[in-house]
Amino acid sequence: MKAEEFRKLGIPVCREVDVLVVGGGTAGPVAAVAAARAGADTLIIEDLGFLGGTQTGAMVTPQMPNVIAGQPLNTGIDYEINLRLASTGAGSTYRDGNAGWFDPEMLKCILDDLLAESGAKVRFFTRFEDVIIDAGKVVGVIVLSKSGRQAITAGCIIDCSGDGDVAFRAGVSYETGDERNGRNQPMSVRFNLANIDIARLSLFLETLGSFDKHLSASGSSIPLIHTAMVWGGGWPLELVFKDAVKAGVIKESDGNYFQIFTVPGRPGELAFNCPRISDHTDGTNVDHLSSAMRSGRQAIRRYADFCRRFLPGCENSYVSCSAVIPGVRETRRIMGLYQLTTEDVLAARKFADAVARCNYPVDVHRDPGEEGGGLTHIPAGDYYEIPYRCLVPEQIDNLLVAGRCLSATFEAQASARIQPVCRALGEAAGVAAALSLKFGISPAELDGVKLRRELVTRGASLELSPNKETHS
Repeated sequence: MKAEEFRKLGIPVCREVDVLVVGGGTAGPVAAVAAARAGADTLIIEDLGFLGGTQTGAMVTPQMPNVIAGQPLNTGIDYEINLRLASTGAGSTYRDGNAGWFDPEMLKCILDDLLAESGAKVRFFTRFEDVIIDAGKVVGVIVLSKSGRQAITAGCIIDCSGDGDVAFRAGVSYETGDERNGRNQPMSVRFNLANIDIARLSLFLETLGSFDKHLSASGSSIPLIHTAMVWGGGWPLELVFKDAVKAGVIKESDGNYFQIFTVPGRPGELAFNCPRISDHTDGTNVDHLSSAMRSGRQAIRRYADFCRRFLPGCENSYVSCSAVIPGVRETRRIMGLYQLTTEDVLAARKFADAVARCNYPVDVHRDPGEEGGGLTHIPAGDYYEIPYRCLVPEQIDNLLVAGRCLSATFEAQASARIQPVCRALGEAAGVAAALSLKFGISPAELDGVKLRRELVTRGASLELSPNKETHS
């Protein structure tokens, strides 16, 4: 919406801030904390009544690993969050150094605390509706809440919606889906089962050969166990699934992807990274989202029945909670000043204006037998970097993006979309927004190398390595 059009509508301005963060998901709270700590008057708006997005509302736990030799590739606020979770018994570190095993409910509280301590303000139950554009700059947004339609103006806006909603409404070009047919990755509708005898279940899994007896963790009194099943993947649970399908307890499609984890701070519970929704996968289509939630809950009842009948230790279990939003892996990816490519990822390229590091593989979810799925790893012991330019949209000013809607190809995003990277991108965007306002320049004019140095002073593990080749 153009500024003159907005003025004619007479929508009241309810807040004027330095930095506005739209979306309180994985990247958003970190962006808000970073901007506030850098001295900016900061507000974050969120459609739900809590922060964390897919981490909390979609119950996506644990994080995927992003470590080398037991050390996290991204420190900063991401590392701080994990330490706080561990200090409460709601977080734990796996033996490979992945500190991302956490209780989603306690993460909501940790994020509340971080925001309050930083001085950033939050408005829950506030839905982003449109942008206000003046002379090619995004100068504010229109929101809808119980208080009616209102406007919030800001010196810089950070789009942490996950789907690039702000950038989309501002007219920024984007891509979505894979390069072959435009299809998005599947969603998930996750849930937990409670009242499980974990010791008995572990013994059963051990007899099948699908339980890692050497799994160990720090920061938790609960053993961190994990198993999965995909048809044709060689998982020992496959025979159990075949029996359950034959008995009519589950559908054959329920075996396309099954994965369970224990949860720190929640004894006797399992977190399920399923059901996976493969037929309606556009997270920007409300009909697809509605279908995913409905079919997901139907599948949850089948999985729960399967566990009670076929997995020893789960006989008296029940569904303790289910996700309030689907876990969306990929939708819009904005076109930025630089697009991270598959070649950048697999060649472990470095950039002078890097703001995050990652060694997680390209992870494309597809059903068994479909083309283009599976893991593609980067060179062992190495990592790639994500340049600041991937957060700066083309075509519009005063706007940054952070999170899974960064400027990247489909396969590159399939690596960079993980939680520790999205948090690092949020921190970078928050500091960049505050610095651009401090220096009186646009985010596009901000020197990414100087931003990198500033992030290092704030605890980010982005020290320049003179022996590493950089890519322009």
